[in-house]
Amino acid sequence: MVVKRLQNRVAESRLALPAIAVYAIIMWITSGLFTKGLWLQFALFVISTYLIVEMNNKYALIRTYSRMVSCSFLVMTLAASGLLYSVSGNIVQLCFVAFYTLLFNCYQNKKSAGWTFYAFSCLGLASLLFVQILYFIPVLWLVMLFNIQSLSFRTFWASIFGIIVPYWILGCYYLVNGDLANIATHFAALEQFGTFAQFTSLTVNKIATFGYVLILALIGSIHFMRKNYNDKIRIRMIFNTFIVMDLLSVVFIILQPQHYDMLIRLMIINTCPLIGHFITLTKTWITNIGFYIILISSILLTIFNIWAPSFSF
Repeated sequence: MVVKRLQNRVAESRLALPAIAVYAIIMWITSGLFTKGLWLQFALFVISTYLIVEMNNKYALIRTYSRMVSCSFLVMTLAASGLLYSVSGNIVQLCFVAFYTLLFNCYQNKKSAGWTFYAFSCLGLASLLFVQILYFIPVLWLVMLFNIQSLSFRTFWASIFGIIVPYWILGCYYLVNGDLANIATHFAALEQFGTFAQFTSLTVNKIATFGYVLILALIGSIHFMRKNYNDKIRIRMIFNTFIVMDLLSVVFIILQPQHYDMLIRLMIINTCPLIGHFITLTKTWITNIGFYIILISSILLTIFNIWAPSFSF
């Protein structure tokens, strides 16, 4: 007899996402939605959440009904409440979610130049605000080759043109205003490296949030690698993409922590399917205790980041 524990009841409940959505609105109001006028940031957050929901539905990331992927995204983003205030950060987050949603549509289709173009256009748009995201492109080509299995001559060049398109638009803007030198300045940031692993530049809040997301990523990744034989090959390939990109984001943060504010967003996007898979599909008493610990730690971290936002060494 299969025992359904609290974590499974919550994961499979149709009320889970609406309940977390109400919680999210309360947290946004607490963080200054009205008092600080965070309406644009809130709108970007809502669209990102919607795309996460659509990605979960379209690609059936979890083999049973569950809203834990989108719920995990909401909870982790709210726990890192300092991320809510940045317009550019929310745009980068939205672009990366849109990138995944479009890229996974290319699975095993080497002729999907159109979808590839649109996906990498989102990545190019994100790079206007966070140029260091271009470092991920060689790895993403490998992901297209081995995981998505869509890399071909056509899709390779479609990705190149997709990345370039936002810069054509930006170049026209700078040309009209006579500021073409700004493009060179923009790309010059790719050559600027801070001190490796200089974590003293991060507040305790950020280190705590990084540790929290990292632990969830490890739990989700280890669980999936142990139990992925139960999933379809397509799901394995997609989740392997999440694991690879999560690992790359962690390494990037460790090497260049000055980019934490952007990279932690990518970690959250890649971690939410992994931990959502873990919460939904594990059924032991140990994992149920783990669910309680995750839930309590999420609430405590949220409170800590909201009421002690600038705590530092």
